[in-house]
Amino acid sequence: MRAQETHPQLQAFIEESEDAPAFHELPVEDVRAITDDVFAVEEPEPVGDVIDRTIDGPGGDLPLRIYLPEGEEPFAVTMFFHGGGFVAGGLESHDQFCRTFVNTADVAVVAVAYRLAPEHPFPAAVEDAYAATEWVAENATEFGCDPDELVVAGDSAGGTLAAVVAHMARDQDGPDITYQVLLYPSVSPHEDWDSIDENGEGYFITAADLTWFDEQYFEHEIDVMNVYASPLLAPDFEGLPPATVVTGGFDPLRDEGVAYAERLEEAGVDVSHHHYDDAIHAFVQLAAEPFEFDRSREALADIADDLRTALE
Repeated sequence: MRAQETHPQLQAFIEESEDAPAFHELPVEDVRAITDDVFAVEEPEPVGDVIDRTIDGPGGDLPLRIYLPEGEEPFAVTMFFHGGGFVAGGLESHDQFCRTFVNTADVAVVAVAYRLAPEHPFPAAVEDAYAATEWVAENATEFGCDPDELVVAGDSAGGTLAAVVAHMARDQDGPDITYQVLLYPSVSPHEDWDSIDENGEGYFITAADLTWFDEQYFEHEIDVMNVYASPLLAPDFEGLPPATVVTGGFDPLRDEGVAYAERLEEAGVDVSHHHYDDAIHAFVQLAAEPFEFDRSREALADIADDLRTALE
């Protein structure tokens, strides 16, 4: 399931981070600041337009950032839910990536600043993600987008939210989702996966970090068994939208992502599973400046190709 070594650019990224404290050793505020700082750039990549909006969410004001591509309306629209273990990340941490995604895939992107744990534990993030998706489905034409070409996407914790929103939309007769893009999602309790034993130390995110993020996100231990927290536990995968699933060989979350792709396929869902055996967790985000790593750019191009094919 993985190469003997990580990709040289990703290995250099790991080595540059070796002396930094692990996420689970830091206060929440420091984890959030680091997450924003690592991906900050002086000059954001230009796109057609950027619109900041605030909508009424389940917990109050819910900020969105709408990125529009160059070109002729209407645009297909992708809901994007950021990673960060449900604890960190936001509009700024993934701003550059969303811009690169827009320009690579030629779709609009709506980034969602969902509520974060531990201040807002499960299911706050899920509620916000679903509410934002409902709002975009109802209001997409207002900003030049086509509600009939609605995609959900996310990385890591955001990949979890994208998967969960797809389940909720099906279960609750909600928005008609055209496609889902799941980048190394966390989709199950973190137990008994070989990839956590193999990759739990030394590959950017550790097994201890995963435990710490879970402790922040889940106020009650039983919540991890909820299918809208761990969608791999859902009894039925039939009727879910077609999907792209991305996994990396050196990612602790590798095996549950692979298992999720297999469950989708077994249920008759059209799945494009891209596995990069020399990649680490969060590597696709490194497609954007200031990194622009080769394997990351390759993965983003593969995702864009899948989207174009699905939206045709």
